[in-house]
Amino acid sequence: MQYLEGRRYVVLAIFLLVGVLFAGRLFYLQVLDDSYKVAADRNTLQRQVQIPYRGQIYDRHDSLLVTNTPVFDLVVVPREVKRLDSLRFCQLTQMPIEDLRLGLRAAKIYSRNRPSPLIQNLSTRELATIDDMLGDFPGFRIQARMARTYKTENLAHALGYVGSITPKLLESSKFAHYQPGDNVGISGLESYYESTLMGQRGVQYRLVNVRGVDKGPFHGGQYDTLSVAGQDLHLSIDASLQAYGEKLLAGRRGSIVALDPKTGEILCFVSAPHYEPQVLTGQGSGNRYMDLLRNPDRPLFDRPLMATYPPGSVFKLVNELVALQLGVVTPGTGFPCNQSLIHCTHRHEYPSNVNIAIKQSCNPYFYQVMRAAVLRGQSRNGFEDARLGLGQWQKMVKSFGLGEKLGVDMSQEKRGLIPSPDYYDKRLGYHRWNYKTVYSLSIGQGEIGITGLQMANVLATIANHGYYYAPHFVRGIGAVGQPLAQFRERHYTAIDTSLFKYVIPGMQAVVDGRGGTGEFASLAQYGISVAGKTGTVQNAHGPDHSTFAAFAPANNPKIAVAVFIENSGFGGTAAAPCAGLIMEHYLRGHVAPSRKRWENWIMYGDLTRRGHH
Repeated sequence: MQYLEGRRYVVLAIFLLVGVLFAGRLFYLQVLDDSYKVAADRNTLQRQVQIPYRGQIYDRHDSLLVTNTPVFDLVVVPREVKRLDSLRFCQLTQMPIEDLRLGLRAAKIYSRNRPSPLIQNLSTRELATIDDMLGDFPGFRIQARMARTYKTENLAHALGYVGSITPKLLESSKFAHYQPGDNVGISGLESYYESTLMGQRGVQYRLVNVRGVDKGPFHGGQYDTLSVAGQDLHLSIDASLQAYGEKLLAGRRGSIVALDPKTGEILCFVSAPHYEPQVLTGQGSGNRYMDLLRNPDRPLFDRPLMATYPPGSVFKLVNELVALQLGVVTPGTGFPCNQSLIHCTHRHEYPSNVNIAIKQSCNPYFYQVMRAAVLRGQSRNGFEDARLGLGQWQKMVKSFGLGEKLGVDMSQEKRGLIPSPDYYDKRLGYHRWNYKTVYSLSIGQGEIGITGLQMANVLATIANHGYYYAPHFVRGIGAVGQPLAQFRERHYTAIDTSLFKYVIPGMQAVVDGRGGTGEFASLAQYGISVAGKTGTVQNAHGPDHSTFAAFAPANNPKIAVAVFIENSGFGGTAAAPCAGLIMEHYLRGHVAPSRKRWENWIMYGDLTRRGHH
């Protein structure tokens, strides 16, 4: 009985405690409600999104390329606008009344309760004039944000730019947490790494009185969420080399891409003509963008990633390796320079082996090399034999990263084209073409198309004896200090790694051998052996394009480079010396005074006037 009596007191105590807590909670809520009512009479509780500090961008030597500076916008919250004196407001802000009406209409469509930008990037003078008078215009206020500032005049095509988010992007679920007026990466690395650079937004609640004057943070701090700054990007780009490359191609059209073969890191990425990244920031950037867009030289066009050219004679290296893999030739195989098959551009010694053929860039030799690779007697029907052989050839060529996107950390990369049997079937008809129809592929001409980035990657692959890492700009993200996982994966070609050593001596002879077609890229005087290949790309619309690709030092490659210079004639006299200067600058840290004449030649010379194939 005493036990039951004790339990009754315990139960009564529990009920009493719950009642006290419940009454206390009601009292707290009533007090809080009263405080809100008082606040409502005097102040407005505003939710302000805190934009995080956008991550900075550095080059491979930790030189700062891109940072942030504060800028100020005039924003409006439509619900808070009361009895607007439009005329006086427009006089204050120097804003056309029609622009005000359009801005208010757009703001209401977006949200009546969230701020929308009316005037962005206010100057210091405009800010001072407007800020003093905003108390007379409820619903309007100044909002600070961080804008991109560029510490470099170079690398615009790779860096990309940041701009106000567009209505179309706002409709995407990917950008659901963005607001009108927010900045977002529009192109280049700024776009590809948007989520990394952007960080995480925060929220702060502040009290604003009826005149729009900020009264400080709301004391219910439990509602605030701290913003988290974006992570920095550490690029593989050598800023000094990049500036030098852009200087060389100033006034030209073309591209330079340099890679570290051991890692796939992009050292230099020149698209010419270029523009300064700061051009697409601040007031008037929209007009400047349109000027660039209308420029007939197309400075916005990202040539290393988007311009596809026939690779010319550089592609002979790939064809030779495919033939070696198929066993239809050996390093000692020779073919006559039979010009009844295809024209050869200059007289040279008999191509009795692969080294001489590469050094002399003999067109008839490589015609016969590819013919041996494609026509292997797999069918009694000659058309079918060519069809089967070309299909196998295409598969092996594509293993070099050609005809497909390499997966660089940029969004606008083009695939290029390595034509397949189906491609010719559609164009010419099934069994209506044969090797003689497609023989121009043997010298890197015809329907084939590759980008500057792909060509540099082919040379990096040869330098590595058969594998490559997907080219990339970012070698380290934030404190982690590593590139994305996909850029740490090796990609092997369909060619046995033991076969690559047979083409490299011929490539060295191209540059360092007596009478080699790439002699103007030689660094032999500094004890550096260069392995390369010249190319002259036929162009039906004007002078031929000049190309050259190489790596150095040949025995321990640290740089692979590909140069395209449009309408500049022979590869040996335009692209080759340009590539030589790039390699010298990277490997030695400077260009010798005795080689300065080549700088003047590349920048100011008539590149079509003389040269070798």
